[in-house]
Amino acid sequence: MEIAELKTELEKLHSASFGWALNCCRHSRPEAEEVLQHVYLKILEGKARYRGECSLKTWLFAVIRNTAISEYRKTILRSLTTRQKANDQSLGSFPESELANSEMQRRFRQALARLPARQRETLHLVFYQELSLREAAQTMGVSIGSARRHYERGKKNLRQALDREEVDYGIGWRRKENSGVVL
Repeated sequence: MEIAELKTELEKLHSASFGWALNCCRHSRPEAEEVLQHVYLKILEGKARYRGECSLKTWLFAVIRNTAISEYRKTILRSLTTRQKANDQSLGSFPESELANSEMQRRFRQALARLPARQRETLHLVFYQELSLREAAQTMGVSIGSARRHYERGKKNLRQALDREEVDYGIGWRRKENSGVVL
């Protein structure tokens, strides 16, 4: 793929890429911006090359995830070498947004944040980024069976957490009326 064509495609995917970067960076906007900047530099410098083995979006999300993990490790290493306390870092801060003001949205985000990382990543990729389970598995670097297991367990755990919170979304949350509804 030519660099001009790649730039055009990256521009089209920027919004979704930033959303995935936010998820990978524990919703820290500054970290997500930095990670995405590093990703774009890697691509433009040829350190990350798209070979057409999967969709461009799947490949890009894998590069973002791997870069976020790498940057997080560097941050941890820096904090250990400079003896900074973990409290000085704002790794888990949530950005203010219109949706975060809603009580239901807040509870949903809290329940989602309490899920194990793999389950949270899988749900984010499938629901928010609209990837198939196969593409989510490729992005996360796991087998399709593992991704399916994280997906199913994540949905179950999210439902249970929301049931404990007694959140009523007005859609038969406990799935008594329509067991075919996918959460």
